[in-house]
Amino acid sequence: MSSQVSTSRGLPSPSKLGTFESPHTWQMSGPTGQAEAGSSDDQDIRLLSVSWNQDFGCFAAGTSNGFRIFNCDPFKETFRRDLKSGGFGIVEMLFRCNILALVGGGSNAHYPPNKVMIWDDHRSHCIGEFAFRSDVRAVKLGKDYIVIVLERKIYVYNFTDLKLLHQIETQSNPKGLCCLSHHSNTSVLACPGVHQGHVRVEHFGLKVTRMISAHDSHISCMALTMDGLLLATASMKGTLIRIFNTMDGTRLQEVRRGLDKADIYSIALSPNVQWLAVSSDKGTVHIFSLRVRVAGEDASNEQRSLEGPRMDHQNSSSSIDPLIQTNTGSNASSSLSFMKGILPKYFSSEWSFSQFHLPEVTRYIVAFGAQNTVMMVGLDGSFYRCSFDQVNGGQMLQKEYFRFIKADLTPLRTLAP
Repeated sequence: MSSQVSTSRGLPSPSKLGTFESPHTWQMSGPTGQAEAGSSDDQDIRLLSVSWNQDFGCFAAGTSNGFRIFNCDPFKETFRRDLKSGGFGIVEMLFRCNILALVGGGSNAHYPPNKVMIWDDHRSHCIGEFAFRSDVRAVKLGKDYIVIVLERKIYVYNFTDLKLLHQIETQSNPKGLCCLSHHSNTSVLACPGVHQGHVRVEHFGLKVTRMISAHDSHISCMALTMDGLLLATASMKGTLIRIFNTMDGTRLQEVRRGLDKADIYSIALSPNVQWLAVSSDKGTVHIFSLRVRVAGEDASNEQRSLEGPRMDHQNSSSSIDPLIQTNTGSNASSSLSFMKGILPKYFSSEWSFSQFHLPEVTRYIVAFGAQNTVMMVGLDGSFYRCSFDQVNGGQMLQKEYFRFIKADLTPLRTLAP
């Protein structure tokens, strides 16, 4: 699989870019066509994709006639481009700066689906273009890298000069599964391996590659912590979510979403690594309590990160140890869990700590907000913010609901960070 890259001279550093902070409707210029005069009728818009930015403070919505950027707290639209000339199936943000990765999508795609445009909206100028022989499945942006996912290969480029750094072979990956860490001291990428159920983890800074045998069946969803030291995965069965140490591949914890097969839409790990959230086609968002942490973690200690993390974990949820803070609860389990090893595995499973029921009409992606809140964004144009009791668990409480786009309910793609 070959690729072509073109770039403008003088790519800006991400640290020197503007931000999407004020609500405006802007006109496209240059290679991207012209904007509609005024705002368009949302009834005519098809929502093609939704994706979080790297810190989950914003999300981007790709539509059949442009894209929009939304701030999560407080919830508001901060930016939009409405176009006559087509839509975007992938809109990937770089934190809150004005750099976006765009891929055309929908029946009237603005760009071909095999091209990635790196767009500087502050200058209304395309600063890089990647063309491939097959369709692009996903794009991930980091402070140092641009990662482009095809069905069987992943390309990693240097953000500054767009030079190709790595080519990674994968098993068939039609969902475009790929995760990047976003920490000052770690550079970690996770993606499907070449064998069924395997995950490949690249620690770029340490020049270490780790293969993790995560599941027996194909991987359907995955997520990294911000520092890339923990990985959560789900398979096509969708019944179990497993958490791994990315340095040595150790499985640290396993939690059960349910018994029936499910399509896992999204997995999120909280910034404090205490909670895990999962959304699926069953319409319930599950919250699990995590019993793993990095011992003595210190984000400012670069030497410690170079030496590698140490993971603490237990194999039983029946006791509470120092890994669980005194003000948090633990996951539910069967009253027969003490007979682990005698009864079938189901009876020793950890079940969700808290839940929220959503309409089963569309896909939702999830992320953690401030103060024990969870945010959910749906491809029907809906946004929910819910809170959960970190001691007692149970049903989550809906705090906010917004309909940000009254969109066509036929989704094409969901992209998670």
